[in-house]
Amino acid sequence: MDVKKLQKHLFFEGQKGVYANLTILLRDEPDQYDNDGFISQDVGKEARLAGEKGPIVGNVKWIKRDDQPSAPPTNDPGDSYRAAAAAINGSEDIPF
Repeated sequence: MDVKKLQKHLFFEGQKGVYANLTILLRDEPDQYDNDGFISQDVGKEARLAGEKGPIVGNVKWIKRDDQPSAPPTNDPGDSYRAAAAAINGSEDIPF
């Protein structure tokens, strides 16, 4: 990650240190360098709605471990709900 690209004015002070909000964006298919997505600095909701984008500060590569699925998660927000429902009642149907 290239920390020189981080916009310092977006840092915020927390109880235990200074932080930056980062967002991981996953692609449907790996790029030419086999990266599955990228990391950008979050600029905040208001700026994002105004069309501002944070700087891209790094790439994401899904590395399979024995205890993880072989593919990266999708960008479908319903996936986490379906997985939770399956764990609770043995079905992928969302109960609400």
